Amino acid sequence: MIPYGRHQIDQSDIDAVVDVLKSDWLTTGPKIREFEGAIARYTGVSHAVAVSSGTAALHCAAYATGIKPGDEVIVPAITFAATANCVIALGGKPVIVDVEPDTLLIDTGSVEKHITSRTKAIIAVEYAGQPCNYAALRTLADEHHIFLISDSCHALGARYEKKSIGQLADATVFSFHPVKHITTGEGGAIVIDDPELALRMRRFRNHGIDADLHQRSDAGTWFYEVAGPGFNYRLTDFQCALGLSQLKKVEQWIRRRQEIARRYNLAFQQTDAILPLTVKENLRHVYHLYVVKVRCSRDVKNRAELFSALRDKGIGVNVHYIPLNLHPYYQQQLGVRQGQCPVAEMAYENILSLPIFPAMSDADVDYVVENISYLIER
Repeated sequence: MIPYGRHQIDQSDIDAVVDVLKSDWLTTGPKIREFEGAIARYTGVSHAVAVSSGTAALHCAAYATGIKPGDEVIVPAITFAATANCVIALGGKPVIVDVEPDTLLIDTGSVEKHITSRTKAIIAVEYAGQPCNYAALRTLADEHHIFLISDSCHALGARYEKKSIGQLADATVFSFHPVKHITTGEGGAIVIDDPELALRMRRFRNHGIDADLHQRSDAGTWFYEVAGPGFNYRLTDFQCALGLSQLKKVEQWIRRRQEIARRYNLAFQQTDAILPLTVKENLRHVYHLYVVKVRCSRDVKNRAELFSALRDKGIGVNVHYIPLNLHPYYQQQLGVRQGQCPVAEMAYENILSLPIFPAMSDADVDYVVENISYLIER
């Protein structure tokens, strides 16, 4: 099976982890700050806060923003559940809006229509690895005095108009799950320039405690206070060691993802039955996913049949994502319904994520192209 995504581990990664396993620190040690510093430098921001997952990163960012019961937060229909769940976890209400038909990124016109006096934040999602329209989003956020969070779990290394993805929103969130651009096993981070909000996130990841063990040790005291709510969202030192080793290779891996995408693009130019998503100008798409819209044939009548046929051929296609407004939980809790986000719903019926990961060979890409083209065009 050629999966849609896969991690890549080499001996340097293994050695980095083993070194930490042999050290005095397995967690809350020096590798945490070292990794945070490396992520901050890579994204061009002042502060990074490493946490246990991309979901934890979203929760930390939403908490630091001050989202509370009654607040509304605008989120796109095409995204993973964590984007909405971090708002619900704080008592807020996700307001689900439609996406652009060509990119499946959050539609700024729809965002503007849904801003109310209760809107606290916008969470923009870099779907598949392509930055959203930050010129428009920043204008809306500033005009209405609302917080802008970038869910960049798909987009480490992306750029918009020559700016790093970490420099475009008030807080930017990354995931280091194994299918992402680098991995720490599970893990995530928030990058931000505001030191007070960074401090709130550091406390939130550590049970709301106002002084970690290093600060208490430096002060020669055992005393601490719980300054607010919090969770154990800490990342371990050996995970951070893996992340540091992986980060050294991220640029070459991004280039390989872009090469695979170009190979797909060239192959699909000859057919109108397979339509890749549009890539906007003046940005750097880092291709966590390679998503196409497909038009099925007489033999393969719908996306479900195509999905199964490709899986039978050993091609691990996937679907990203079922629109949020179609999930029963959000329908029950938020009062959303089918038909509310027509662009996202129409796209969902026809999208497939094709395999893309740095270790994928050209022969693998050609095999995917040959099989999907054959099944759709016959």
